[in-house]
Amino acid sequence: MEPDTLAARLGAVYPELPPGERAIARVILDDYPFAALGSLRSLAERAGVSPPTASRLVGRLGFAGFADFQAAVRAGAREADRSRLREFVTRPPDTGQAAEDLRSGLEGTLAAVTGPLLDAVAARLAEARGVWALGGPLSELAADYLVRQLAGLRPGARRVPETPPARARALLDLGPSDVVVAYDFRRYSPGTARFVRAARGRGARLILVTDAWESPLADEAEVLVRLPREAAGPIAPLTHEIAVTELVLVATAARLDAAQRLADLDALTRELSSDPS
Repeated sequence: MEPDTLAARLGAVYPELPPGERAIARVILDDYPFAALGSLRSLAERAGVSPPTASRLVGRLGFAGFADFQAAVRAGAREADRSRLREFVTRPPDTGQAAEDLRSGLEGTLAAVTGPLLDAVAARLAEARGVWALGGPLSELAADYLVRQLAGLRPGARRVPETPPARARALLDLGPSDVVVAYDFRRYSPGTARFVRAARGRGARLILVTDAWESPLADEAEVLVRLPREAAGPIAPLTHEIAVTELVLVATAARLDAAQRLADLDALTRELSSDPS
């Protein structure tokens, strides 16, 4: 099997899969190839589905059984490793191509955030009583950036705290007039999921920014910002997330009369930064 062919096949069929098989595919792609190398039962348990659901996905990919599927995963992983080693030894990294890939991916991401989608996000951020943002590893930086900028435009913009007791206190004050903005990318954050589901249980609305594979929270979202597949690499997503956040902030600012608030912020910043001596 060609390097990464199996993962590519799984990615190609992903949009057409029923929900249970999508859950299996997310687990496999999130920890590829290792997630596919345990037992069928353990894979199904990780995805929260039944073993027959996992078997149906294996059959859909053209394998007679789970053992054949695992053999293909092992063969593909070995060939991919050999290919990467050959490339590393024989050819220096192509930084020009990497830059082009990043640029192309960013353009695709910005194109995916359509005007109506941007309007839907901005309307909720402008009108909510309070806005709470959170993310997982790395994507928490986008959540922090959103809150830092949004707090200058309107009151009630906060980062979701880190510890469970602090998160519980935050949840006490959440209700239907509040919005949670979650950034959730492979590997999807269990902590983000727990907070979001608790907030949804109290009536808060969810704006979800995720990748092509879709966070398990996708069904909870009132507004879903789905970045295209090329945004799912280990470095590109943060660039894309920040760019999308910038678009959201500009659209939100257009809905708010924030001139006086920003002037007050500048004045207070100068006052607190001045040297009393």
